[in-house]
Amino acid sequence: MRLFFLIFSLAATVLAGMGVTAALAAGLAGWQPIVGSAAIGAVLAIPAAWIATGWIRAL
Repeated sequence: MRLFFLIFSLAATVLAGMGVTAALAAGLAGWQPIVGSAAIGAVLAIPAAWIATGWIRAL
């Protein structure tokens, strides 16, 4: 479980940052698109971390 949370913290940071960068590059103004894209990135990090944890444990 600790491995999952470690990978999740890294994946959530990366995916949220990608979402914020995409929102800013798209020219979306205001705080709602930025916070929304960061939240979507954090939510998408859950299955990504779960899959990555499974792959690492299989090794």
